Amino acid sequence: MKIYKTKFKDLLVFKSQNFNDKRGFLREVMYEKYLNKKLIFTIVSKSKKNVLRGLHMQTKKMQGKYVSVLKGKVLDVVVDMRRNSKTFGKHYKTILSEKNAKAIYIPPGFSHGFLALENESIVLYSCTNYRNAKSETTLKWNDSDLKINWSIKNPILSEKDSNGISFKDFKF
Repeated sequence: MKIYKTKFKDLLVFKSQNFNDKRGFLREVMYEKYLNKKLIFTIVSKSKKNVLRGLHMQTKKMQGKYVSVLKGKVLDVVVDMRRNSKTFGKHYKTILSEKNAKAIYIPPGFSHGFLALENESIVLYSCTNYRNAKSETTLKWNDSDLKINWSIKNPILSEKDSNGISFKDFKF
């Protein structure tokens, strides 16, 4: 497993390998010793093509997230919401897929979202903290201040994601 740093402090990309044979594949998804974080809460989501989930974060008891795609392909996007960060308000995006065997560690203080690029995309999230519904915030996925090119105009959204707040209105 290879680990790559990004220009965002503590935001890491992990590159694993699929071991393929006639039965399918085997992939080592994560080594806790490389991450040096305790992941206590794991979630799986399944999305069809053009579903956009996000941009989500917890404002209290923030979560670090290790995100990997088990099936399919997604455009994964994070926004640095750490006010004292050099990259505050900037975004990072990458393709995570079953084939490229990449994962991303998103430190606490980032909002996160993804766009499913294939008919069935299964995403695994392992988090450093439990979900706290009372402190969930959703940023508007297409906020003009964030300048994220999702390469889609009309994604499939939940009601919550359709009603996200603007970056300017975000408060901790």
